[in-house]
Amino acid sequence: MKAAVKIGCMGELLVEFVCSQKNGRHRKPASYMGPFASGAPGIFIDQAARVGGKAIFVGAVGNDAFGDVLLERLRRAGVETRLINVVAGVPTGTAFVSYNDDGSRDFVYNIARSAASRLAAGETTLAGLADFGLDDMHVSGSALGDADMAAKIVSVCQFLHARGVRISFDPNIRKELMGSPAYLQAVRTIIGLCTIFLPSQEDADVLFPGKDLEAFAEALFISGVEHVVLKRGELGASGLAKTGERVDLPAHMVEVVDPTGAGDCFCATFVTLMASGVLDFGSAVARANAAGALAVGRLGPMEGNSSLAEIEAFLATRQ
Repeated sequence: MKAAVKIGCMGELLVEFVCSQKNGRHRKPASYMGPFASGAPGIFIDQAARVGGKAIFVGAVGNDAFGDVLLERLRRAGVETRLINVVAGVPTGTAFVSYNDDGSRDFVYNIARSAASRLAAGETTLAGLADFGLDDMHVSGSALGDADMAAKIVSVCQFLHARGVRISFDPNIRKELMGSPAYLQAVRTIIGLCTIFLPSQEDADVLFPGKDLEAFAEALFISGVEHVVLKRGELGASGLAKTGERVDLPAHMVEVVDPTGAGDCFCATFVTLMASGVLDFGSAVARANAAGALAVGRLGPMEGNSSLAEIEAFLATRQ
């Protein structure tokens, strides 16, 4: 990988607590395990650093123990944290997750009233990102649910896009927010700026109802997207490049301990490896697919994150 590949991300940082019992939906007394470093953008940037990217994050945490958990975790991975605000008097964002036997999850979040939404997007942040020299800025749609945070992210992406920085986007649709015109507008705006588009099958069904990968990818290629990769969960992944190359991969059969973060690991691995320029499209998708499989094997949203060496070793056992 070229040494200069530089990956950025911005959005919510959270600590997560996982309910020790299934099917309670947070309505029954139970013990919770945590705090685990979390937040879809945080999981992404941790993984990007682990697979060899020089990484920087724009976000905010509280001046508390949970904020320390997040900062220490990202720094251990090699993420540059100078653009993460430490906000006094406001708690670090939290998420509580409860799993169900049918594979569904119930979340309780504190984002809007926490430090998570207080990331800075002014001149200091823009100057810091410009000095860093980004190759790619990644956005997770999970960060667009808060209107103030969404406005900041859109503004930063527009600034970077105008200066030739590539934007990658995982729409990460939250169906409970679909009734908000501002949320959908932010999603559509980022789609219009991105060159790498990384939806799940559920995202695609919401954004492009009735259209298959070829149909919606063709429309996106006209607007400037170069790569579309569809994350299909237990069915694997499919990708199309603007040049016409197609990749279809089955999922790796692994024990699922905790699925949270698998899609973010997939995205980070693909984006970082494509930005590096040392792997072709199909090889990057294959390693992203493996990273997603590795991610589900450990409890905690970032605990299954993997290095490129670990991904290669995993693939070697699957040949």
